Amino acid sequence: MKRYEGLFILNTAGKDEGVQDIIDKIRKEMESLGCKLETVQKMDKRNFARVANKKHTAGFYVNFIFEAEPSVAAQVRSRFTLNEDVFRVLLSHSPAPKTAAVPAR
Repeated sequence: MKRYEGLFILNTAGKDEGVQDIIDKIRKEMESLGCKLETVQKMDKRNFARVANKKHTAGFYVNFIFEAEPSVAAQVRSRFTLNEDVFRVLLSHSPAPKTAAVPAR
């Protein structure tokens, strides 16, 4: 299994409430695919630096850190690309967290 970091930009055009519901749906669907979720970090709603479509000028950013097989990560990318609640999905490999070494005295 590999460790991944997935940045999800949620489509919140016209709906500010219900963001937590969308996050819960994403979490359940990822777990059903076989992902082991470590952390879900809700960021904030941010305006886009470059607006490609005037309908989408901002999005709610959520960061998921999870472990999964590479084939499952590909399924996550393809499944959420088609989801209308998700504006964009960016997946990248995430190194294991380093533990702080205690210096010997």
